[in-house]
Amino acid sequence: MRAYKDALAHILMNGTDSTDRTGTGTRRVFGMQTRYNLADGFPLLTTKRVFWKAVVGELLWFLEGSTNRNRLEEITFGTIGQNATIWDEWADQDGDLGPVYGAQWRLAGDSSCVVGIDQIARLIKQIQDTPDSRRLIVNAWNIFEIEDMALPPCHTMWQVVILDGKMHLQLHQRSADMFLGVPFNIASYSLLLMMLAHVTGYEAGEFIHTIGDAHIYLNHMDAVQEQMARSPRPLPTVSLNPEVKSIFDFKMNDITLEGYNPWPTIKAPVAV
Repeated sequence: MRAYKDALAHILMNGTDSTDRTGTGTRRVFGMQTRYNLADGFPLLTTKRVFWKAVVGELLWFLEGSTNRNRLEEITFGTIGQNATIWDEWADQDGDLGPVYGAQWRLAGDSSCVVGIDQIARLIKQIQDTPDSRRLIVNAWNIFEIEDMALPPCHTMWQVVILDGKMHLQLHQRSADMFLGVPFNIASYSLLLMMLAHVTGYEAGEFIHTIGDAHIYLNHMDAVQEQMARSPRPLPTVSLNPEVKSIFDFKMNDITLEGYNPWPTIKAPVAV
């Protein structure tokens, strides 16, 4: 995870202090890329604890096509009404979030569509039929439905490429909260890469994270400095249940994290 720590250092040293939508203020740079080779271990941050169950739960929620925070809570914790989720700040009183990631991944369409397009099912078929394609893409930035979303997608598009029998995944992220959000994003899309490779018969290669606006909120500066003073620990491993053949069949207990020994949690407020 040296690449992530180097990215934080670059923003601290070279970023521009700026106002932002939330009124919090950020230090930001535009245009950043980091790479994580899954052969080196699973890239789950060790300089602070990342809530792994929430990473898995949200990804399964996206893949299910759900857009209600109550269902996210049920997938993650097995119950409703007892636990906070990372989407609570944006959900309405019924838990609805509008056509966010799950809807776009599984039922994308425009304002005239009666039946949307299941981008995940289509992607898997394309991988099976044309593994050398340069069009293995899932797009969450649906211009027809942006205004109906509780939060416009930060993860706008991701692309899969297969080279020499290995599957690689690149995420294009328009906006990235480097302290709170990005460690979660790295873990989520690395797990997605593993799951896609698993169900299509490839080895998981690199997760490439390409960011537009990479920022540290000004009220996270002390937390970032605390994290920067910590030395990374060995990366954990993740294993998938070999009996699962469809990406839509994964459940929480089909995904196992081992050897995770991070530094303690560092808390910081979410900018809404």
